[in-house]
This record gives sequence, structure tokens and C-alpha cells, in this order.
Amino acid sequence: MDKSLKTAREALEKAEIKDGMTIMVGGFGLCGIPENLIAALRDSGVKNLTVISNNAGVDDFGLGLLLQTRQIKKMVSTYVGENATFEKQFLDGSLELEFVPQGTFAERIRAGGAGIPAFYTPAGVGTVIAEGKETRVFNDKEYIMEKGLRADLALVKAYRGDKAGNLQYRKTARNFNPMMATAADFTIAEVEHLVEIGQIDPDCVHTPGIYVNLILQGEKYEKRIEQRTNRPKSGART
Repeated sequence: MDKSLKTAREALEKAEIKDGMTIMVGGFGLCGIPENLIAALRDSGVKNLTVISNNAGVDDFGLGLLLQTRQIKKMVSTYVGENATFEKQFLDGSLELEFVPQGTFAERIRAGGAGIPAFYTPAGVGTVIAEGKETRVFNDKEYIMEKGLRADLALVKAYRGDKAGNLQYRKTARNFNPMMATAADFTIAEVEHLVEIGQIDPDCVHTPGIYVNLILQGEKYEKRIEQRTNRPKSGART
């Protein structure tokens, strides 16, 4: 079954995006984000979105584009430290935020994709994370009950994919993308290389096509680095 489309805009139209949706967006910082789908989502003008993503990009890239246009009502994230627009909107009360410990964030998405409604974790016990949540003691240790996360739509990015939606990720760009692909009612994947069905070795498929509804090949990837750090080479003059 050929699930491929030409453009991100066409994919979002077929997904019937609308105001108030909950959308998962893959990526860790700016690594492995669906750049073309985010830009198309901005251009669509949909608003009051709840976005589940590791962070909110930077001011002029990634999900920061949707913050600039105030299309996001709530973020469910683990880290938001480098985005001044996010900070301003959160402090003035126009943006809701649900902070989640990163391991719990990953497991909540995985659980949502696996049909597990809730699970217990020790992360956050005794902190504000535990406020209002059920706790239980197992083997003399306290745990918090956390609920699985699901979304109306998932936007994921992969290195390579075939027209049936089978996806292969590359290195750290894999991050949250595979688990998000399983945890939404509708999943759109954008890939750097779109190939014919059968061209990816089955043993190299990280997300089976059964989880992907539509696929497209993106273009003009910037692949920005959020924080570039380096050190002098051994023996180099300083």
C-alpha cells in the first residue's frame, strides 16, 4: 500500500487537523525534528494545540515557530530552557506547561502506544511532580502512578522510509520518534530519503509501517545545533 504524498501540507490536510488537537512531535532539542511538518502546521493556522514534545525548540526554529504565532495552548515537555518566547508566554500565563521527568516522559508515551493506561515509577516522589497523584508502596518503596500519553496526531522524522511507511532512524535522531509513532490515532512521517517498498532490509526497520498512516520526503533540512560545544584538539595552538 502506497502511503506516500508529495507535501507536508497535503499530509496535514488528509489528517484533518483542526483547532484544539493534541499532537506529539518527535525530536530531542533540534535533533530529529520533523522540520517540514512543523512549518506546514504553522502555515495551516490551527490553534489551541496541546503539544507533547521533549522541548519547544528555539525562538525561530522547530516548535518555536508555533509559539511565535501563539498556536500552542499547552506544552507537555521535559526541558524548555533555551526558548525566550516560551519563557515569556509561560510567565504571562498565556501558555500552560506540564513538566515531566524525562524518563517518565518516555515511558508515558511508550505506555500509551502499548495500550497501558498507567504505571508506577519512583521518579518525582516527594516533589511537586507527585502533587495530586496516587502513590503506592511496593517493597517498602514509594511510587507515583503516572498515566500513559496518547495524541490525536503524531509527527515524526526518520532518516529513511519506504512508501508503505516502514521507517529507519539514524543515530541520536531516533530519540522519541519511534514511541510517538505508536501512541497517536494518526501518524505522519517525514523522511530524508523515500524509497520503494522492499528497499529497506526488514531487519533495519525500526518503526513498522502499520503505525504510519502517511509518509513524505522532506526538503531543505537545516538540522540546526541548539548548543554547539567543542574543545581544542590535542596539541592545537591556543
